[in-house]
Order: sequence, then C-alpha cells, then structure tokens
Amino acid sequence: MDIYIKPVAKISVSHRKLVTINDIAQLEAPDKVSQKLLTSGVLNIKADTKRNYIVSVIDIIKVIKRVCPNATVNNVGEMDVLIAFDPDQKHRSPIITGLLVFFVTVTLLMGSATAIMSFHTDAQIPKVFQNYYKIFFQKESEKPLIIDIPYSIGLACGIIIFFNHFIGKKFSEEPTPIEVEMSAYETEVNDAIVDQLTENNSKKADEDS
Repeated sequence: MDIYIKPVAKISVSHRKLVTINDIAQLEAPDKVSQKLLTSGVLNIKADTKRNYIVSVIDIIKVIKRVCPNATVNNVGEMDVLIAFDPDQKHRSPIITGLLVFFVTVTLLMGSATAIMSFHTDAQIPKVFQNYYKIFFQKESEKPLIIDIPYSIGLACGIIIFFNHFIGKKFSEEPTPIEVEMSAYETEVNDAIVDQLTENNSKKADEDS
C-alpha cells in the first residue's frame, strides 16, 4: 500500500497541545486508513510557555508505520515542519493595528521620499531638466514645470505599476515585490530556526547517550 504525505513548512498552535498529522501535512491514502492516520498524534506539547518545535518527516513516517506497518510512505513535501507554540496568543485591537499600519506607512513614505530626493540631488536631476528645457525651448528656466510635472507623474505611475498595488488593489494576480521579499525573508527565518532546533536536538541526544 502506497501512502503519500506532503508536510507544510510551518504551523502555529495556541490552545491545543496535541499536534496531529492532519495539522502538519496533506495525506493521500486509502479511505479505510486515511482518517485514522490524520488523527494520529505526532507531537504532544508539554510546556506551557511560548516555544518552537520541529517535527521531521521521519517522525511522521514512524507514526504512519505504527498504524500501517506494511505501507510504503512517499514524501512529496517539506523535510521538517516548524511548529510555533504560543499559549498566550492574543489578537491586537483594531485601533492598535490601525496605529501600527499608519506608523509603518508614514515611515516607508518618508524613507522613500528621502531616497528619491537624495538620488535626484546626487544625479543633479534639476540641472539636467534645466538643460533639457534650454535645448528644446531655447531659453533658460530655473523651474521647467513642463518637464518636472510629467516626470513626477511618470515616476509615481512607474512605482505603482512596479509594486503592483494601489489603495488595497492589485493589478494582477502576481505577488508584489514586497510580498516576494517578505516570503523570502520568512523562509530564511524558518530555515534558521529549523537548523538551530536540529542542532540543539542533536546536542541533547549526544548528551543523553
């Protein structure tokens, strides 16, 4: 009998301590054993404090083998599952969430504006536009608005199109650059935590032996 499992990379647990196969993996197996396997526990959290745990695919296979000794288990997902346990997980109030969003938005806007103005100063963009104005209109102007205004509009449109996001709406189903970077950052953090937990478990096993 062939059984296919697809573990996920990470889950969060707050109010329950028994983690089952159904919590951390998708499973494809005959109906007669599927329900029994999905409800089988792979980790029993004993601590009452916030902590990270790791469940390897080997642990999942051992549980499956206890139920179905003659089964062939095929893994098509992650090799390790990170379990973030937080018994005191609380939801922020809408007011605090709104204030945090406002603070982050203002910070990002001020930082972006500073970066753009610094680039324009270093590249002497105002001087370049003055030269363009003199070339095309044969006269000098300290504020060539006929060039500045279209450039500013084009810059804003370019940023909006690049980030694929404006006032809560996306122009396409593709992830935005920020979403890509956040996903990459979260993956790197999870990998670092998994490596650290694996190393700690190895040291603990060596000490016990």
